[in-house]
Amino acid sequence: MARPYVLLSAAVSLDGFLDDTGPERLLLSGPEDFDRVDEVRAGSDAILIGAGTLRTDNPRLLVYSAERRAARLAAGLPEYPLKVTVSASGDLDPEARFWHTGGAKTVYTTDKGARRLSGLLPADVEVVALGPDVEWRAVLDHLGDVKGVRRLMVEGGGSVHTRLLQQGLADEVQLVVAPLFVGEPDAPRMFGHGAYPPGRMRLVETRAVGDVVLMRYVPTAPGAGRLASAADRRWLEVACELAAHCPPSETAFSVGAVVVAADGTELARGHSREGGDPVVHAEEAALAKLDPADPRLASATVYSSLEPCSRRASRPAPCARLIIEAGVRRVVTAWREPDTFVASADGNAVLTAAGVDVVLLPEYEDRAKAPNAHLLPPAARS
Repeated sequence: MARPYVLLSAAVSLDGFLDDTGPERLLLSGPEDFDRVDEVRAGSDAILIGAGTLRTDNPRLLVYSAERRAARLAAGLPEYPLKVTVSASGDLDPEARFWHTGGAKTVYTTDKGARRLSGLLPADVEVVALGPDVEWRAVLDHLGDVKGVRRLMVEGGGSVHTRLLQQGLADEVQLVVAPLFVGEPDAPRMFGHGAYPPGRMRLVETRAVGDVVLMRYVPTAPGAGRLASAADRRWLEVACELAAHCPPSETAFSVGAVVVAADGTELARGHSREGGDPVVHAEEAALAKLDPADPRLASATVYSSLEPCSRRASRPAPCARLIIEAGVRRVVTAWREPDTFVASADGNAVLTAAGVDVVLLPEYEDRAKAPNAHLLPPAARS
């Protein structure tokens, strides 16, 4: 099971605050945006908030529209999305409305926090102990692998949003800007200090919702080392889409490739048999468009729908060797090369032996196989 698609949702003032310091929650959105949020909740498998937000706001975290709940039921889904909170300490109020409304609930905590919560919360609340610490990758892996969550909506607070963005785990930010100022230096902000992924995020939508403005952004900066980021998944999707543009062949795979700089700038893309060349490979086509002296290559990532080849008959240098010679030190791929044309192909091993970090995301294997289904035996097509 793939890690969930992580959507961060928040409303801020024009000067970037989530709330003021008054005793009552500052309502930044209007009726139209509250309805939009309800729609996003209804389209999610789970909704997550941090323990601080649970304590401060005491939310119910429900889908309020009866029509949307009915549509979920008609689709074979629970009436309400799974409600999730994360608390390392286990310091949670058993009387909070969060526990006594809606459907299923899960708490992620430490071993120590689980002992503190034992017998404290309602019997239908699942408490998941993750060891001595709470790691966000472990939370997301459990939600995907065990709970079957494909789409996770995160509604705060600021520290949760900050950690997920800093660790490259947020697939999308839905930020609403309200037409007012807070101006209080001690008021909470959406994002805290620290190191974030480099470069610019990409704006995919902006629109007015009542008197607020919704902006949707997606990350672009690749991950680091062998840890996959949300942007890695998006770029690998692009590579798989490129594979579908290849002229069909009975003697070679259809593959797409993208080269991306560390700041998220796309440097080049290519696909098999591009430009009418019957033997050119995707990574080869992409790298050929770049100046070998481009300093960005040393920190770039190559995304390829298929494992780069380690041996080939059509050209002197296989793609794994071309990547190494280009100075690239990170590759993300979806599908290990089968023995269809080359027995025991292992381009990933060639790359790893040369010091290249290789990240395999098998949840995209079916997309990589799709334009090559005619080359595979039925049992290997999915």
